[in-house]
Amino acid sequence: MSSRDRKKAALYEKLEQLRSATNSTAVNRASIVVDASRYIQELKERVDKLNQDIATLQSSSHQNSLPAVKVETLEKGFLINVFSERNCPGLLVSILEVFEDLGLEVLDARVSCSDTFRLQAVSDQNEGQCDSIDGQMVKQAVLQAIRTWSDDH
Repeated sequence: MSSRDRKKAALYEKLEQLRSATNSTAVNRASIVVDASRYIQELKERVDKLNQDIATLQSSSHQNSLPAVKVETLEKGFLINVFSERNCPGLLVSILEVFEDLGLEVLDARVSCSDTFRLQAVSDQNEGQCDSIDGQMVKQAVLQAIRTWSDDH
């Protein structure tokens, strides 16, 4: 195999990797690169939105000294973010009890309770629960749990 053929094969392999990583369905080089460029732009926008959300949560947490809560409604369930600049012993239990009271099942969660308190949970309503719960109700219930926890501590 000549040097030129090896370079061509290597370029083809890299384009296939790029196509796979960006979920592109394009077949020619230019289209694959354009799809990859769009994908990178989408990722940048997601990062910017997440950074804005973190800044919002941190600023509202500074103002209230109580953890900040953000709830997004998903197709089936909710994405709940709770953030505090300080550690909050026992708060996780209080929030999980609220989820149970609302009939929410935690499908996935990330929690950090070391120096700060961070909770990101994806929840779904348990089978047999009415669909009348909305994001605002979840947020209010979590905020009430935080207030109750704060009064106890």
